[in-house]
Amino acid sequence: MPLAKPLELTDIESRRWMTRLLIRAELVGSLGEVPVSAVVIDANGRCIGHGNNQRQRVRDPLGHAELIALRQAAWLRGDWRFNDCTLIVTLEPCPMCAAALTQARMGQVIFAARDPKRGGLGSTINLANHPSAHHQMLIQGGVMEDEARQQLEAWFKQRRKRSHENAATPPQKD
Repeated sequence: MPLAKPLELTDIESRRWMTRLLIRAELVGSLGEVPVSAVVIDANGRCIGHGNNQRQRVRDPLGHAELIALRQAAWLRGDWRFNDCTLIVTLEPCPMCAAALTQARMGQVIFAARDPKRGGLGSTINLANHPSAHHQMLIQGGVMEDEARQQLEAWFKQRRKRSHENAATPPQKD
């Protein structure tokens, strides 16, 4: 039996999902996490897993949005193979997440902002077509990239500002 292919999302559908994810990422950012959100879509267009960054809140180095969405989808499906699924995420997956997506045999990955420092699907390394990859994923980057990049840049700017303000404030005496 041939493997099912991931759903071919139209540009409008991809943008609709990404808009939802950017709204969720904004909330995640307000909680102190890097504003990244992800969703796994099955071949019927249904959300079967979603996740937001939660490394700070849960103190988990694996608390990346992609991994959380992947875990939830695997639990709901009762399987770890995702050949017929699409992961949509607001930031290009890092090498850890890209490797996990390859191991999970994700059919397609759609992301918004490229990550020139840590991107694992083309910006610094491309684990989707690396010689060691036993599975090939379809990759589409840059969906609503400007919006996602602006959101991330604003969040990091605010974080640096708070950091400088805290460093400049002398400790209070009791």
